[in-house]
Amino acid sequence: MSSLPLPLLLLLGACLGAQIGCALRLLSGQKVCYADYHHPCYKIAYFQDLPQRVGFQEARQACQIDGGDLLSLEKAGEQKLIERMLQNLTNSGSGVSDGDFWIGLWRSGEGQVSSGACPDLYKWADGSISQFRNWYIDEPSCGNEACVVMYHQPTASPGLGGLYLYRWNDDRCNMKHNFICKYSPDNILEKELGDRGEPDYGVPSTETAEKPAPDNAGDPFHVPVTETGIIPNLIYVIIPTIPLLLLILVAFGSCCFQMIHKRKDSTKNSPAQSTLWISKHPRKENGMEV
Repeated sequence: MSSLPLPLLLLLGACLGAQIGCALRLLSGQKVCYADYHHPCYKIAYFQDLPQRVGFQEARQACQIDGGDLLSLEKAGEQKLIERMLQNLTNSGSGVSDGDFWIGLWRSGEGQVSSGACPDLYKWADGSISQFRNWYIDEPSCGNEACVVMYHQPTASPGLGGLYLYRWNDDRCNMKHNFICKYSPDNILEKELGDRGEPDYGVPSTETAEKPAPDNAGDPFHVPVTETGIIPNLIYVIIPTIPLLLLILVAFGSCCFQMIHKRKDSTKNSPAQSTLWISKHPRKENGMEV
């Protein structure tokens, strides 16, 4: 078996590193799921370091790679759920600073449009037909701002529309922000490796902690949620990389085998130590062989 060329091995290593790097960036987010598997899950991708934040399309691609899409909001109850998630993030004591979050609302093209027609041009990236909107006052401003963020600026002074928290604003799509992913129930079933099909799924344990239901539990978007830890997410990072790791190990093993084989051939073709002695022909002295 011939070994892989070094450039190909380097390329495979680079691809592997890029895949793990992207997944680890998403793992910095907080994944929150409903207690039953009939509702979506969410992940808050928050980066305290400004250079790590991403544009709209990059955020959407990251969510799609992870099995979801950028957040769509069906109704006010779901909006309130996201607000509670962000409040928990702010109150976690992790030093969360100001930073808006991309959601999946946008309009194709960033050209100038009339302010009257502009709000009707915004669509959800995941195909949702929800007409729910939560614009900040005087938004959307349109113009070259075609992608939507959810305000999250706890330290900013209130504007005409109040605090810059949780209301929506259109922004340029290449601006760098945090983002929120949403996962459909089918994708969650697949990503959780069948755990949600177990009868005792949702029972609090050391890995998942169930929160008490709010008073208005009749709303489908006001139900207990569970927060998943980093261990289940690491499974999704490791499993896709196994084939590449095996390929690299096979290539490494092939190189070692060839080196050992060449060393054996070299040893076999070299003269043995016993053949290095020169035997002398016997000679006769006084009629006797010596």
